[in-house]
Amino acid sequence: QVQLVESGGGLVQPGGSLRLSCVASGSSFRINAMGWYRLAPGKEREPVATINSNGGSTYYADSVKGRFTISRDNAKNTVYLQMNTLKPEDTAVYYCNALTMMRQYWGQGTQVTVSS
Repeated sequence: QVQLVESGGGLVQPGGSLRLSCVASGSSFRINAMGWYRLAPGKEREPVATINSNGGSTYYADSVKGRFTISRDNAKNTVYLQMNTLKPEDTAVYYCNALTMMRQYWGQGTQVTVSS
């Protein structure tokens, strides 16, 4: 089993920045890829960014390219999402995701609200 705990969400003005963190515990050594997804009101959950096991390969949704950066520190079992130049449309609950050979795991989510 893997447990994921996110932190770093909050209220920020348009143009501002936030850094999300997700710490994995339990059988974290089994984790391969990790990623961030988001769920906005009235929309389906969508992938925001993903990163492979050694951090050498990343994916970004078109809507966040050039503004968000995903990274991971395997020594700390942590994945990060640096979010810059935030827009109101980035408002959502952000979920951490981890993939093992057997299944995927989700965190409880952290709210990000971009509003003036």
